[in-house]
Amino acid sequence: MTSTSPKENQKPIPPLDEEKSPPNKGFIAATIDELKLVVWPSRQQLFSESIAVILMVTLSAASIAAISRFYGWGASQIFR
Repeated sequence: MTSTSPKENQKPIPPLDEEKSPPNKGFIAATIDELKLVVWPSRQQLFSESIAVILMVTLSAASIAAISRFYGWGASQIFR
């Protein structure tokens, strides 16, 4: 019975193809290239989604404050 070592079962790693590697760009140039790919929202979409976020944050803060006050009131009734 013969056993094979793990190195015999491994496939060789192909060399990196230098043609496929991205050109060496600076950070700022690469960032500008990426920002050109971004799909920016319209003014109306930005406004409506901002209003939705502000409304949800306000409602969440109000509900957390109400729950906190309720438990505070309950604790003050129990631990007088």
